[in-house]
Amino acid sequence: MRIRRRPLWLAGVAAVLALVTQVSAWAFTTPDPSNPVTGNSTYFDGLGSPYGGCGLPQDAIDIQDFVALNVYNTPGDYTFYPRPITAANASKIGMWNNGLNCGRYVQVTVGDYCTGVNDGAQNQPFCRNGSWVADADNGATLTMLVADSCGDSNAWCRDDPYHLDLSKPSLSRFVKNGSTVSLLPNNFNNRHISWSFVPAPNYSGDISIGFLQGAQVWWPAISVSHLANGIHGVEYLANGTWTTATMNSDMGESYIIGGTASGGSQFQIRVRDVNGNLINNGRVYSFTLPSSCSAQCSTPYTKISYTTSGGSTSTPTATASPTSSPTGSPTPTPTATTPPPSGGCKVTYARQSEWAGGFVANVTVANTGTTAVNGWTVKYTYAGDQHITSAWSATATQSGTTVTATNVSYNATIPPGGNATFGVQGTWTASDAAPTTFTLNGTACSAG
Repeated sequence: MRIRRRPLWLAGVAAVLALVTQVSAWAFTTPDPSNPVTGNSTYFDGLGSPYGGCGLPQDAIDIQDFVALNVYNTPGDYTFYPRPITAANASKIGMWNNGLNCGRYVQVTVGDYCTGVNDGAQNQPFCRNGSWVADADNGATLTMLVADSCGDSNAWCRDDPYHLDLSKPSLSRFVKNGSTVSLLPNNFNNRHISWSFVPAPNYSGDISIGFLQGAQVWWPAISVSHLANGIHGVEYLANGTWTTATMNSDMGESYIIGGTASGGSQFQIRVRDVNGNLINNGRVYSFTLPSSCSAQCSTPYTKISYTTSGGSTSTPTATASPTSSPTGSPTPTPTATTPPPSGGCKVTYARQSEWAGGFVANVTVANTGTTAVNGWTVKYTYAGDQHITSAWSATATQSGTTVTATNVSYNATIPPGGNATFGVQGTWTASDAAPTTFTLNGTACSAG
């Protein structure tokens, strides 16, 4: 059995305005598991519109491998409780933690398969009339981003505290022994997964800041993302005093700030991470409400430039945008690469979906040689006018029509006969013709 669900938290402007509620990050929280935990898995098609539960559109999150965490922990109780969950109901807070786990990464490992009925029915056991068995997919892993919440009234989202709802495309991107593993269509059945929180892999750069739809000087709603280890608070400077910002309901990366002067369009903020520490030793981020938002921001997310001051000085103090890769993914630590092995390589470009003006594609790099590839860079050239906007399982940049993709830490090695797969999402206007020429570490590969 599988589940498809739309995220319940679809934050239209009216709803956001009505639900701005102060969440105290420290009054009541759900502690992190001390060791990897095991739960059932489900999948969903994508983040809601205009925002996922964390307060970011899907095209603005760092990677496209993302998960939803449970809003509630209420075994046997499928009642809706207002969000954010109040102190009076603190015992009902799930791993979503009232949004405080937004923007964190989880390392997910495939576990046992269910041979029985595993449909998440209320007041029914998981995997009834069957058993949990190990198979060849056990042990495959993928690092994923917390970007949404699961508040549905089924057993998965209520009875299983460590349930994860996984992005459906990610189910074809788990990796075991250097090869991708696909859990769909026939090898899923809401199988067990184990997971734990991990810091952002190979993090570099600085934060991203954007104004949300409807933002204006009297309601400056922002989203703050691309942190090394989650976000637990934003403070803004108002009339010379640092003031704790209000979380935008339980959308954990979105906060309502104030201007440096009342009703002003100039802003200064500083940010606290998941441990409550000011990031970058208290770095201050200064920015202005853009002219396109002079009345109010009309688009779901308006990314802005900022300057920085104070704090640590390991990055420049003037930043047009975060210094991560152009796709928004954390930039990996460079890995020494080797030439393609004797026997060569094959690259397959497979379009997963296409619509007017957009596409998603997977690129599979196969090692057809006899020696391992330790670190890889793949280049290909689009035949149309495509431009990539995000990537996952690789760091990708584009110059003209040429895309350069470099491995991340967990898929750097491709053994003989193995492969690595990464994905890209992008836009096009006149043509979405697939590329036909590829290189691996500077040597031509055959096209699959």
